[in-house]
Amino acid sequence: MKLYEALAQEIEDMVARQVLRPGERLPSVRQQHARRGASPGTVFQAYYLLEARGVIESRPRSGYYVAPARAPAAAPGVQGGLQPDPEPTRPDGAPRSVDVSGLVFGVLEAARARQVAPFGSAFPSPELFPLPKLARAVAASMRRLDPWSSVADLGAGNGELRRQIALRYQLDGAPVAAAEIVVTNGALEALNLCLQAVARPGDTVLVESPSFYAALQALERLQLKAVEVATDPREGMELGALAAALQRHRPAACWLMTSFQNPLGSLMPAEKKQALVVLLAAHGVPLIEDDVYGELYFGARRPALAKRYDAPGGQGLVLHCSSFSKCLAPGFRVGWAAPGRYAQAVERLKLSTSLAAAMPSQLALADYLGQGGYDRHLRQLRSALKTQQARMLAALAEHFPAGTRVTHPEGGYFLWVVLPDGADTLALHAAALEHGIGIAPGPMFSAKREFRNCLRLNYGHPWTPAHEAAIATLGSLLRC
Repeated sequence: MKLYEALAQEIEDMVARQVLRPGERLPSVRQQHARRGASPGTVFQAYYLLEARGVIESRPRSGYYVAPARAPAAAPGVQGGLQPDPEPTRPDGAPRSVDVSGLVFGVLEAARARQVAPFGSAFPSPELFPLPKLARAVAASMRRLDPWSSVADLGAGNGELRRQIALRYQLDGAPVAAAEIVVTNGALEALNLCLQAVARPGDTVLVESPSFYAALQALERLQLKAVEVATDPREGMELGALAAALQRHRPAACWLMTSFQNPLGSLMPAEKKQALVVLLAAHGVPLIEDDVYGELYFGARRPALAKRYDAPGGQGLVLHCSSFSKCLAPGFRVGWAAPGRYAQAVERLKLSTSLAAAMPSQLALADYLGQGGYDRHLRQLRSALKTQQARMLAALAEHFPAGTRVTHPEGGYFLWVVLPDGADTLALHAAALEHGIGIAPGPMFSAKREFRNCLRLNYGHPWTPAHEAAIATLGSLLRC
């Protein structure tokens, strides 16, 4: 019997003997590690096994608890996962309360150590960013700081940074006024503020399937319900399925990534983005466009924004959100929203929650953008990511079992891997941690804990022999 199986059996026996009672909290992974010497991976794998058996259940931001005796927790996702290549997802479309945070926090905590191979990370390598130039921009901008700007620019953000962002919108064919832009603490705050501006507790929000886990966490926190809409792994959300969901559920909003979606990497074609905006506008449903990966394209030009197709001078129903975190300066935590008709509501929500984004970061980025080196950096970053993608795809083809299917995104830094039927990426996650390898298992990306035979891999780090060996190890674990 393996270590995790022995630990799971011990806990299950304690539940059967009522040493551990229904509703009682289990020791945390950290406590088990400190007191028993069991590795975090062993503990996670034991807890995942017990959760699948219905013995325990995870609770958001709290941990694992003994399941109620009258209603044991069902195994998450046992009915089957995504078959995304070549077919799109086929979720049942029922509104669902969201409960993913316990799983997400557990996976992210386990992969935080630097020595873990970062395939489960949400960021590219900081080595790919122009950190020395940004440091000089911080120093230069602070020397020129107008003291009054530290209070005058609260809320919407620094005027020069907003002007620079508006210039980039203009280049992308989306005439957005600087006055519409609200600078935020990263794109995630922008997305959360936009969601709060258009939805209230109990409302339904349409999301992709699979969906970015932070979107699901936002719905969970705001007590909103998710409807997962069929999504093609190459071209994004299916508009036919979206039209049916709009008729059936009358949602408060639709939140999706139109370019290089996380985790699929799908890219919605320009004409489909235009049809998306027209369809949502016909139903009066706001579109929250999460566009944090749009600058990381491998083709000749940046993909069109859905924001570009908002009715001229009209409805302003597209709330476009992005940031510099994925393409320039992750630690600066500077993002923004261009919320259309909801700009004032978003700015007021910003003032009432976090007041303002950090002024030194805003000033430094305005200074850096004004120098004109941003596009040169982006070309280098895209080239590096494209090369790293090719290396990872080659390694997967060599080491993963027959029947594995992998997306080939045209940008971003994620691959979505569909393993043969019967594979369990929650168990793989725990086993991989034992070998110092992080992955993002598929159930993180679904309100229904589906996609158990899928995983997301990050190729945003310079390829090394250690990464090649890590992929080979994952392949070996899958063959066990």
